Amino acid sequence: MINRRSFVGTLGSASLAALWPLSASSATVGRVVVVGGGMAGAAVAKYLRMWSGNAVAVTLVEQESRYTSNIMSNLVVTSQMSMSSLYFGYGTLVKKYGIKQVTGRVVGIEPGGLGGTWKVTISTGAGLSTEFCERVVLAPGVQFDAVPETGNPAVPATILHAWQAGPQTEQLRQQLAAMKPGQTFVMTIPPKPYRCPPGPYERACVVADYLKRNKPGSKVLVFDANSGITAEAENFGYAFNTLYGSGILEYHPSMRVASVDSAMRTVTLLDSGNIPYTVKADVLNVIPPHRAGAIVQTAGLANATTVPFAAVDVRSFESTQTPGIHVIGDSSKTTLPKAGHVGNQGGKICADAIIKAFNFQAPDPAPTANSACFSPVSSTLASWLTAVYQYDPVTGTMVIRDQVTGSTAATEAKSPSTDNFGKMGTWYKTLMSDTFA
Repeated sequence: MINRRSFVGTLGSASLAALWPLSASSATVGRVVVVGGGMAGAAVAKYLRMWSGNAVAVTLVEQESRYTSNIMSNLVVTSQMSMSSLYFGYGTLVKKYGIKQVTGRVVGIEPGGLGGTWKVTISTGAGLSTEFCERVVLAPGVQFDAVPETGNPAVPATILHAWQAGPQTEQLRQQLAAMKPGQTFVMTIPPKPYRCPPGPYERACVVADYLKRNKPGSKVLVFDANSGITAEAENFGYAFNTLYGSGILEYHPSMRVASVDSAMRTVTLLDSGNIPYTVKADVLNVIPPHRAGAIVQTAGLANATTVPFAAVDVRSFESTQTPGIHVIGDSSKTTLPKAGHVGNQGGKICADAIIKAFNFQAPDPAPTANSACFSPVSSTLASWLTAVYQYDPVTGTMVIRDQVTGSTAATEAKSPSTDNFGKMGTWYKTLMSDTFA
């Protein structure tokens, strides 16, 4: 059973918990520019400063003035949490750890340049600025593929995904609240890998619970491009079949999106035999396939059509294509799940490796990373999922291998419970504090 003590332990246990500054000097030994201030970017910036004894100078570049958490955003959709509960600022990272924050968009990364190995050009409201550094860390999250419009496939459909917390989260909340009894909420799940493996099933559950309590006769239709539930199959299967099985929720696997008619709120899907089906919705929530953030594409570290994520050495998250650039979080191509807790862990592994590199040391040859999350399945019940990943030198990947329990598979809660729902709040606060405070 996961508990607060064991969870807090996982936050620093990516083989790094006992690591303290490799260089105790206050003199700068290296400069790093971190692009993206989400879970991975904020974590790597914080721990580069903390673990180096402030010997590594860090500039954090982010387009937004604050981070909006994707974690817990499904409960904003159902009005159980406020948007403000998802907001995290960068003030503590700046004041406590001495990180330089720049609000802007990186428009160029060039090798060479005056006084540094890399020249990073940033577009801000005041114009262009430049940062020089020895290492660049890219943590831009994901971008979403366009969904074709049924009447004109060359035009992207205008439909909500709300898979990047922000304005679309609030818009989907408003659409859900405006539903009338007896209406239908249709959502689609993209093929893996996608951000937060349990997330779409979690959304289906909490929306079904909301409709069950507030919109009698309404239902949720879920169309999954994957062959089955990709995470927490036991608990989500129980929720689909038992909590919401009496005409409230229908789950259809192996159904991928072909196109969307935005005006009519219909989605055309293809089954495993490529037979098309068109479904009408009152509220339509299509989650598109993902790929690496735009700056990763611009830097040539991922290909828009063939390799949607950046290949990295997971011992350091350094690009296997371009030395000196690291790609962490959802934009990297690894066997780790794309999730907030894992972004935090990857940021720590990357920070450790960069500090070691500045001290002329090789990265940890056997890093570990923990994946842990809670998943609400109603307004009062939640499940959880946890796994320990270990670097496998044979495959060069991270594999599930818990040295304590011997487990080679992720572990999920025995059943959803109110106790888990209560612990979910502690998990969230602990993880966000570890990243931003």
